[in-house]
Amino acid sequence: MRKVAGCFLLTLLSLTQSGCGGGSSEISEEVLRIPVDIRWHRFDQDFDRMSPADLPALKATYPYLFPEHYPDSIWLAKHADSLQEVLRAEVRQAFPDLGPQQAALELFFKHVRYYFPQYPLPEVVTLTNDVDYENRVILTDSLLLIGLDNYLGPDHEFYGNIERYIAGGLDAELMVSDVADAFGERVVPAPEARSFVSQMVYYGKLLALKDRLLPAAPDSVKIGYSAGHLEWAHENEGQIWRYFIERELLYDTDRELVARFLDPAPFSKFRLVLDNESPGRIGRYMGWQIVRSYMADHPETELRQMLQLPGETLFRESNYKPPK
Repeated sequence: MRKVAGCFLLTLLSLTQSGCGGGSSEISEEVLRIPVDIRWHRFDQDFDRMSPADLPALKATYPYLFPEHYPDSIWLAKHADSLQEVLRAEVRQAFPDLGPQQAALELFFKHVRYYFPQYPLPEVVTLTNDVDYENRVILTDSLLLIGLDNYLGPDHEFYGNIERYIAGGLDAELMVSDVADAFGERVVPAPEARSFVSQMVYYGKLLALKDRLLPAAPDSVKIGYSAGHLEWAHENEGQIWRYFIERELLYDTDRELVARFLDPAPFSKFRLVLDNESPGRIGRYMGWQIVRSYMADHPETELRQMLQLPGETLFRESNYKPPK
């Protein structure tokens, strides 16, 4: 267990912040002065180093990681398993310490405290979870669990059988962005309307929240796109919007639109020749631009007020106009 201390990286991050979607430099200085006390627990290291005699003490320290219906023999077998040993060794090598991640996460929670002052700060527990990438980050009221074996880099041999569009997100650079996603899911209300535009705006809110909570992060990290995919989305924004308008998709409630344009996928499904060039989840990118347009047009609206607006209302008041 150890507390996060201020470090040089915080200074570097504060110098790169700008007012683009994330507030002014004056606000950033105010954010940096907010005290946060985050406790980190390296369960991955504790479990890796334990002897069989240490297991009772480890279970007492981390009772939430040891379901009662599993006997000790399960955990001892897992510890001795050769594949698990290799997995832990790779995590050991990749994350001998978590200094950069601690500093970045501290800065993230400073922004959380600025915009959501009553939100409780969780304790952070790092572990391995058998590359369960769908649950690589779990956030509760009191705990933030991070599966470090999901952040070894897209080309790591452990990820060889994983679809490339998924493996591309298994990078340490995206760890805090994933935490922001988990936080966003707790504070952004799920859309009540079933319309496509309402669903787009919901994901747009999650990304616009990152504009405020991760102001130093590039847009590619916030949305999990490569630089090339982000450029494609920007250059084709107008054409994408025309496609949605001409086919009258905005208020369509067909669930197929979610799979085509919002769910993780290797590409978005316009059913055109350009499909293979497009990134997946393009509807989330479009929702992001709608919410950004709303916030630019309504600077008096506080972040938490915006998050509560119904998606269709926000869209109508956004005055969104894609670039020509």
